[in-house]
Amino acid sequence: MQALAGLGCFGMKIAEEYGGLGLSRTNYNRVMGLIASHCQAAAVCMSAHQSIGVPEPLRLFGTDAQRARYLPRLAKGELSAFALTEPGAGSDPARMQTTAMPIEDGAAYLINGEKLWCTNGPAAGLITVMAVIPPNDPGDSQPPRITAFIVEGSNPGLETVHECSFMGLRGIRNGLLRFRNARVAAEDMIGAPGEGLRIALATLNTGRLTLPACAAAVGKTVLAQARAWAAERVQWGAPIGQHQAVQAMLAEMAAETFAMDAMSRLGNALADADDADIRLEAAMAKYYCSEAVWRVADRFVQIRGGRGYETTASLSARGETPMPAERLLRDLRILRIVEGSSEIMRLFIAREALDPHLRRLRPIMRGKAGLREILAVTGRYARWYAAQWTPPAGRYRLWTLNAANRGHVYYIGRAAKRLARTAFHVMIRNGQALEKEQLLLQDVVDIGVDLFAMAATLSWAERVLVTEGPDESTQNLADVFCRNARERIRVAFRRLRRNHHGLTRAAAEGVLERAPAWMTEDAMFPADQCNQTAE
Repeated sequence: MQALAGLGCFGMKIAEEYGGLGLSRTNYNRVMGLIASHCQAAAVCMSAHQSIGVPEPLRLFGTDAQRARYLPRLAKGELSAFALTEPGAGSDPARMQTTAMPIEDGAAYLINGEKLWCTNGPAAGLITVMAVIPPNDPGDSQPPRITAFIVEGSNPGLETVHECSFMGLRGIRNGLLRFRNARVAAEDMIGAPGEGLRIALATLNTGRLTLPACAAAVGKTVLAQARAWAAERVQWGAPIGQHQAVQAMLAEMAAETFAMDAMSRLGNALADADDADIRLEAAMAKYYCSEAVWRVADRFVQIRGGRGYETTASLSARGETPMPAERLLRDLRILRIVEGSSEIMRLFIAREALDPHLRRLRPIMRGKAGLREILAVTGRYARWYAAQWTPPAGRYRLWTLNAANRGHVYYIGRAAKRLARTAFHVMIRNGQALEKEQLLLQDVVDIGVDLFAMAATLSWAERVLVTEGPDESTQNLADVFCRNARERIRVAFRRLRRNHHGLTRAAAEGVLERAPAWMTEDAMFPADQCNQTAE
């Protein structure tokens, strides 16, 4: 970590005037991917420090005085952290219990509460802490005013109650932090009172782009090792890479890695352009890449066989090349949970995509719209809905693309229109109950994410083919990915028409309500297992 600090890696996103490198998001995430390809724990530490740690909130919302005071320290190598999650409040900020009470006529605040799973927290010199401040009027019924504060790691009111240990990422410092009357000056508030949730969401939004970059880089490393092993390992008289079952896994690993790389590059390019709202793109890239890199690593373990399940220490001790398949799988599993689990990401994407429609239709659904409003909305949607049945525009321009990609691009246009009208049908059919139909929303989101992944992949393939010349292997990977994505989209559309979601809910409710005999026979109850572990 000291060597990384000496290279300036702790200040990659910090402006040069404060001692940082001032890298673009693209180049910052290229470096993060390079670090992750060697050690994911080091990448997580660096990402927690500046993708979501103190530098990013200060860059977006801090004052000049705050930046001048804190950013030089962080650029030189002082760790930072981001404290949002609590033991009883994860993705639901309304349950946040940590409070910040004003004292000294508002000149300072006393923070009390606990923050869980705070990466870098036990070692951080500075921490961004989210806390609830009281309303201006004691009788005000407004929602909790979540506010962001900068807290020194040496604050006497802050203690690390417990350092957490995990399945993977065993090189990070992560803990349960407790605040007991931790005094923070009012000038260390980031943004205005009540802006904490907006700051947290904005910070997580840009921070999410680091995960796809790291996932793509790890995918490349995994693919390189899988290629080497598939050529080296001989079974049934030939290298295993010549057997179709292994070839299928290698092709899908390479295609998904190519897609992850494309989504990361596109997301970073949009972020660097700084002229678009990329909440959806960042969320889709995070969701897709966290799932895809897990599939890539899982196939790598399968290709390696027993050696994939064996630890690197054991492999090295008996003289074999210590490919870290087992550790990669453990380290990567958190990506489907951290910074918004896959399930939360799906709901977030669905809400962001459908919210413009719901804002217009909600008054009508609730029976609170007047005749003029109903007629205006009806007219608007009559024109919009009709447009979703027309062929995509611009087909004549597809001749500029590689021949193998033209059909995929036209398919994206047609499928996007079909998705738009299908999502509209789902909204009308379910009305106010739509937010409870999470399984339907998951299929809607998965179709949209696959279309976005196809667009990014084809765009990157075209760029590679233009800059590096005709390359059949690159084109084949883009084609394989798009064909697989189209198959997934076809299945998802079918599920939106015919599914057994009601039966699934009934089965789950039965499991929750009672435990039938077969469920309790010949098995230890979790409580018994926990007691044995404790003993």
